[in-house]
Amino acid sequence: MQKLIIEGPTKLEGTVKTAGSKNHVLPMLAAMILTTKDVQIHNVPDIADVDVMIEILESFGVRVERTRNSVICNGADAQPNPLGPELTHKLRASLLVLGPAMARFAEVKMGFPGGDLIGARPLDSHLNGLSSMGAKILNDKDEIELKGKLKSARVLLDEISVTATENLILAAVITSGLTEIRMAATEPHIVALCEFLNNLGAKISGIGSNVLFIEGVESLQGGEGTIIPDYLESGTFAIAAAASKGNLIIEDFIINDHDALLNTFSRMGVNYKILASDKLQILPSKKLRATRIRTDIFPGFSSDLQAPMAVLCTQAEGVSELFETMYEGRLQYLFELQRMGAHVNVRDSHVGLVEGPSVLHGTDLISFDIRAGATVLLAAIIAHGKTTIDRIDHIDRGYEHFDGRLRSLGVKISRIGSK
Repeated sequence: MQKLIIEGPTKLEGTVKTAGSKNHVLPMLAAMILTTKDVQIHNVPDIADVDVMIEILESFGVRVERTRNSVICNGADAQPNPLGPELTHKLRASLLVLGPAMARFAEVKMGFPGGDLIGARPLDSHLNGLSSMGAKILNDKDEIELKGKLKSARVLLDEISVTATENLILAAVITSGLTEIRMAATEPHIVALCEFLNNLGAKISGIGSNVLFIEGVESLQGGEGTIIPDYLESGTFAIAAAASKGNLIIEDFIINDHDALLNTFSRMGVNYKILASDKLQILPSKKLRATRIRTDIFPGFSSDLQAPMAVLCTQAEGVSELFETMYEGRLQYLFELQRMGAHVNVRDSHVGLVEGPSVLHGTDLISFDIRAGATVLLAAIIAHGKTTIDRIDHIDRGYEHFDGRLRSLGVKISRIGSK
């Protein structure tokens, strides 16, 4: 297994451009199951999760031509081939094939999805939503097997779920009649997915709201689309720069996607400048104040940025509270920070306290999931001495060439071992 070795502390200096969004590209690729003509997607991030999703598409028979940051897909010859667990266990987003496969083939059979171990994430919203559209659940015990011709429906989601919303959108665009999706998620990548599908001939209205209306069309056209900047990555870079007391300009930092983060920065005393609608500069801060962070659905504070924020909290004066409302396993990374010298107290599976400021020291760490991996890497940047991070495949799943881009910003980081 590969590892990262970091020599700290380092201040992030320079300019970095945000890569394409992981959470946007995966449903965009899943949508290729619906296509029968060439569709080109630009700004595709070079990450491991994309590799797996392309394998899944090819298992269905979708033709995929890939360069470093673009793909051309054509699903004209796609078939409802079963997906084995050797693929689906690698990726939580493998769930996203359920909607388009049911819409096109009226059947799907796949192993259970894998992904990060951050707590229970039931499939109920996906299966109940598709059942509302006519899918019959033949198996949901040792694998997922659905059959049945979909029909338009009024679908009320069990929760405001991002992937369930995406699945229902992909199921509805070529299903005859008017489908109404209520309690839909509104993340930027969902808005962008709907706009992309409309460019291919779909008829989706209510975009950006919690109620979507989708008038099914017979088929989608060919065309092209571009993956939006990953607001989780740009937020991570901003947090890293603030924690390291660096001077960093982040390009493709979409200001309007970051209300909750920038509000938290202001409360903590982070020194930043908005240079343009898509550009932010982080400057050294004189003194950071403790805060309370409560994760929420968009546009609230993202659960995926909660973990990196803990590193910034270790450098703030006072006791910060992290209230994770979504995943009961997401605070495990705090024990890794504790091993580096951070003063933490995990009250329960949803609440953690971080008392600062603390001097962090390098040690041997493990990356538990994508965001926890980024978190311990951020901690290593500001820690004194050498840090070794194991199981970095999690980091590679969500951040494009993260170590190389950090190296360009002055971080002393090297990769050892083989895949």
